Amino acid sequence: MEMRLEDLGDLAINAIISKLDAKDTVAVSCVSKKLRVSASEESLWLNHCSQDLGLSAPIDPLGKPAPSFKETYQLWRESFGMYPWPLVKRVKRCWDRLKNWLSANFPDADATLRKGATEVEIEALENILKVKLPLPTRLLYRFCDGQELTEEDVGGTALGGSLGIMGGYCCNDHLVNVCLLPLRQVILETKEITDQLGFSTTSKYVIVAASSTYIGKFFFLNCTTGQLYVGTRSLVSAGEMIPCVPNALISPMHDMNTGQQQDAMLLWLEEHVRRLQNGIIKLRKEGMIRSINLFPEEPPLCSTAVTNGIQVRASAVFIPEGCNLRDKSHKYVFAYSIRMRLLPEGCIVNGISFGSCQLNWRHWIIRANDHVVSEVNAEAVIGKYPLLYPGGEEFVYESCTHLSSSRGSIEGAFTFVPGSFNSYTKSSVFGRDSEREACGFLPRQMDAILGPKNGDRLVAD
Repeated sequence: MEMRLEDLGDLAINAIISKLDAKDTVAVSCVSKKLRVSASEESLWLNHCSQDLGLSAPIDPLGKPAPSFKETYQLWRESFGMYPWPLVKRVKRCWDRLKNWLSANFPDADATLRKGATEVEIEALENILKVKLPLPTRLLYRFCDGQELTEEDVGGTALGGSLGIMGGYCCNDHLVNVCLLPLRQVILETKEITDQLGFSTTSKYVIVAASSTYIGKFFFLNCTTGQLYVGTRSLVSAGEMIPCVPNALISPMHDMNTGQQQDAMLLWLEEHVRRLQNGIIKLRKEGMIRSINLFPEEPPLCSTAVTNGIQVRASAVFIPEGCNLRDKSHKYVFAYSIRMRLLPEGCIVNGISFGSCQLNWRHWIIRANDHVVSEVNAEAVIGKYPLLYPGGEEFVYESCTHLSSSRGSIEGAFTFVPGSFNSYTKSSVFGRDSEREACGFLPRQMDAILGPKNGDRLVAD
């Protein structure tokens, strides 16, 4: 005897339908009146809205309340019906994660995010610039039309703008902070820059992000290939750019019949969000100013060494806007960040605990591949002798180096005085090694080392 699905009890039917995705749930509802009622249960559509759209309340795409979760899901499908649904879910998930992180950690930057752009606004950009945006980038703008930065946001501080959601870095006088441009600014910046560069009127490049500081860093999206580029130091003179993502990871961008599209813009943003969520990159604080700092602070992208209670961390970032691929000896530029602090247990040497320590000397070796290109063996760092206290704030300094190859490494050691310079005579601190040893200062035992195995790698792939 055959048993139809309708012959089962309501609980059994609900349990079966709850295993289906939204598309199959709709299909089942067309079989009979009883199944239509069962497939309309709010708990089912709450689950679909939660899994597919990350919604815990019935909110439509414009942020307005909807009568039910079922209608909410229908409104979202109708609003984004021209896009592959798997891609819609992926892009929304990316934005939700970024907005949640910003809301919890950087509300000032979160407040700069604009509402999503309409299809009409996107089509207007495409008509003006004569391009066709890749589907992933179109969807990114459907969910958020870049950042709205006021003059106060950009120029209200000595450091310039610091609210860019794409982050930045600082080394020497090189300060970068990148914001995502709204569509109207994409049009203006693309027209201005491409005219300066002499690009043809059929160029498929658009500028989607740029530094809000006085250092120019521009992200160009190739609308044909989906690759994202950053202009180098030779951008103006030679139109030189460096790709941000391996080409092999980019999938077809304009096919509406598959959900497998991924352009470099989406891939870059997803990786950026992953690093933020995992604490690999964090906020940088300087007085009242905060910004997203792209120097990694967690392994494996950050090297850490602890010696005698002194912790030293080192990491590096590639600086594409400083590169010149035509210069054989200065092709690539890397910035590196050194962070040092005294752990809560204090400085311990030969069983003796000190309540502070002060940096005196550094030995720093930089290699391109296996060739030494720079070696520094001198006092202080950036002219300073930081004094560290147990559990105190990290002393941080950044610098940069030019390399002839895309791969290199940094290694070295820092020598600290237990206590402080005030504990020693001038000759004992700055004199010969034998004099320092006579005062109980043992440089070898006080070295905080980042050796060849732990040294920070410099890689530009």
